[in-house]
Amino acid sequence: MGILTWIIVGLVAGFIAKAIHPGKDPGGFIVTILIGIGGAIIGGFISSLFGFGTVDGFNFGSLVVAILGAVLLLFLYRQFSTRRT
Repeated sequence: MGILTWIIVGLVAGFIAKAIHPGKDPGGFIVTILIGIGGAIIGGFISSLFGFGTVDGFNFGSLVVAILGAVLLLFLYRQFSTRRT
């Protein structure tokens, strides 16, 4: 149930991460949402490793961790996917 919850929270986090970190994405809106899901899963895994607890549902703490993970992953994606000339 934890991974499924992070995917659902990741959808919301992807939308919010796009609003927090606006700009043209190399992959478009769908890729931004997928990055939100990936960031939420990574954020949840790191949060669990540091002892902040596991995800047992949709709550404010889960959403904050997911948004932070999504914003970080979106930032890294933009840094590594753009060509510098």
